[in-house]
Parts: sequence; structure tokens; C-alpha cells
Amino acid sequence: MGFPKDFLWGAATASYQVEGAYNEDGKGLNIWDVATSMPGKVMHNENGNVACDHYHRYKEDIKLFKELGIKYYRFSISWARVIPTGDGEVNPKGLEFYSNLVDELLANGITPLITLFHWDLPYDLYLKGAYANPDFPVWYEKYVKVVVDKLSDRVKYWITFNEPQCFIGNGFWLGGHAPFLHCDNRTILRMIHNYLLAHGRAVKYIRENAKTEPKIGIAPIAPVRIPKSDSPEDIEEAKKDSFSLNDMFFSLAIYSDPIVLGKYPDDAYEVFGDDMVTPAPGDMELISQPIDFYGMNIYYSAANSVESGYQANEYMGIPRNALGWVIDPAVMYWSPKFIYERYKLPILMTENGMAVNDTISLDGKVHDPQRIDFMHRYLKEFKRAGEDGVPLMGYMYWSAMDNYEWAHGYDMRFGLIHVDYRDQSRIIKDSGRWFKEVIESNGDII
Repeated sequence: MGFPKDFLWGAATASYQVEGAYNEDGKGLNIWDVATSMPGKVMHNENGNVACDHYHRYKEDIKLFKELGIKYYRFSISWARVIPTGDGEVNPKGLEFYSNLVDELLANGITPLITLFHWDLPYDLYLKGAYANPDFPVWYEKYVKVVVDKLSDRVKYWITFNEPQCFIGNGFWLGGHAPFLHCDNRTILRMIHNYLLAHGRAVKYIRENAKTEPKIGIAPIAPVRIPKSDSPEDIEEAKKDSFSLNDMFFSLAIYSDPIVLGKYPDDAYEVFGDDMVTPAPGDMELISQPIDFYGMNIYYSAANSVESGYQANEYMGIPRNALGWVIDPAVMYWSPKFIYERYKLPILMTENGMAVNDTISLDGKVHDPQRIDFMHRYLKEFKRAGEDGVPLMGYMYWSAMDNYEWAHGYDMRFGLIHVDYRDQSRIIKDSGRWFKEVIESNGDII
């Protein structure tokens, strides 16, 4: 089947990475606003205080999205812009910004997809224990209620959380993202459980109160292991390993199984022992509220580390993007295949893209053939998954424009639109023009 006629073609961004205006119009601080002041944690000590100034330039940006032919725009809401303390009074100006953004998108023929949480936790909630606080699900539901009550008359698509592996696993366990902490296993497991409860509360509220019939999903990091060969044995081994807890708090199943299958992975109790959470009566029923699609953020394939200095999916001289991530198009076939076989949900590619060291050429344009080749190869494999029977819902390129790349600062460029952060000028890259042709053909040119 490949790409169906109603396939969702679009691009994505996140609030902290593009909006800027970090202290304007009543917005509260989030953990990235504060943690980026820690020396040495972010490349060049950069922050998202201004970023792409999307808060002030969203109309200009939406015109560029329309020029690119983008039909869907996935963006996230800044919790601290809507409720400055995270659990208190609503900031009318912050909420109005997102209402105006939705209106502008619709006026330009672009459908909004809202991500309710993309890492920028209100700082005041961090001081109260963040995701480890048992009240986190309640705080989150109150926030979701405010956003849904305001926007659901015009918004159909909702994603509750983006990449819990990053905001919990990287932020509080590995220490590579804000707030750059190293917590113990017991604490992390309780954070995961509270995230799951918050998701369940959000789904329940949206389903029961949205003014437009909603489509709801999640968006974890979702790479899988690539089989060593096409033999049934190697495929089965790769699938089993893909959902194991080998990667601990970056593993896929512990963040997804409770939502879709209604239980924690069996090996969680073996791996974590007495540290593992014992769900209270009713918890798993709440967590496993039915969702409509499974969002997948995929850039590279997963792999076990090996003693040779290379991971199992690597070899000397393997192609990599500017971040050093392995370029492996096969992940766009095997990930949807394995995940659909496990969860039986339509697949929305919520993020996929390539960091390139882009430059403005002498002709004033941005030529990025590497990115075009990357997108072509990855989309080709994604299409193959569809042809093999995986129901493909859509593809959101990451990202619509160059932006603040978290701990990597502004050096890494993923965008279809080049941003000069000195004067905020924009240039559509060659990849953006190419992607427009892909959209117009519904992927037939892939």
C-alpha cells in the first residue's frame, strides 16, 4: 500500500527550541530556562532565550511552511507559558498565543498537531520534585484541561508526551539534558510510573471533553535492533532484543507496554527487583486508556555496546550525521514493522531528520544534498513498511526550521528552513523544495 491517500505530510518543532520570548507576557520559567545557565552543560553556554523568535515571527514562519507545501504542523505547548508556576493561575496571554497560532495555521490550510509536553517542565514543579512527586499526574491533568478546553474546537490531533526516554532517562538518570541529574533506579521508576499515570489522565480528559473528535497518541524514541540477516531466527532475535531492558531507562517497552498492553514488561521485575513499582489498584486501567496511534521518533537504529569500540550496528567508517548518529535507513522499515506487530496501532512518524553542517553558498542559497539523500533513503524504507502491511498514518520531518538543539546549542541544523540566529533571517533549503515535491506526489516520487 505504501503511503495512503489520507497520509499526513508535515514537519515538527518544539516550544523551547523555537519560541524564544522566555520571560515575556507572563511566561514562567522552565527547567531549561534555568539549567542552561549551568557552565559547561550546553555547547557554547547557549540557551533558548531567543531561539528562532517564533513567538513573534510565527506568521512569517507559517507563510514559509505554506510555501513548502506542509499540510500538518506538529508543535508543542510551553506549560510554563500557559500556567507560569505549573499548578496555579492561567496566563491568558500565553494561552492566547497558541490560540492565535492555531488560527493562523488553519487560515493557511495547515492542520495543527499538538504535543502537550516536550521536555520544558515548569521550574516551580521541578522544585516540588518534578515527575517523582505523586501529584505530578494531577498537575499535568489540570494543565491539559486548560489547553484542551481552549483549543479542541479547532484541534483534532494530540500527543501527550514526547520522548520520555529523554526527559526522564537523559534528564534525571544519565544527566545529559536538563536538569542534568543522576538519580537512583527507584526514583526513576517512580518518575516513569507518574508519567504513565499523567498520560492516562490526559487521554481520559481529552477523550471525554474535546470539542472535536480527537486522535490521541504518544511519541517515544522508537528505534529497534536491525536483524543481522533476513533469517527468521535473526529477525526474531532482533525483535526480542528491541523490547528488552538492555538499555535500561532508554528502553522502549517500559514507557510503552503499560500504555498499550496494560502491564509493565515481564523482565522489568527481574531487572529492577525490589526497586520496581507496585501499581496501585486501578493504575494500569487508567494508564492503558485506548489511544489512536503510535508516534515514533526515529533517527538511528538501536544497538548493544560491544568491546571492540563499535556498537553492534556500527563498523569502521560508517556514515554518520553531524551529531555522530549512525545513518541506517533500514531502521525505518524494521521499527514500524516490529512496533506494529507488538502494539497493533497505526504508525505516525512524529520525528525523523538529519543534522547537517549547512552553510549559505555564494549564490545565497542553502544546498543540502546530504539531507535530501537521507530523507529519500529513510522514506523509501518507511514506504516499504507500508507495502508490507504496516498502517502508515503520516510523516513529520524534524525539523521545520533550524533551532536550538538542546545541549548541542545552535551548531546542529536539522531544518528544512535555514535560520541565521544573528538577524533571524530565513532561507528555504534545497531539501525543503524537494520535500514539497514529495508531498505533492504523496510520496510517489520516493
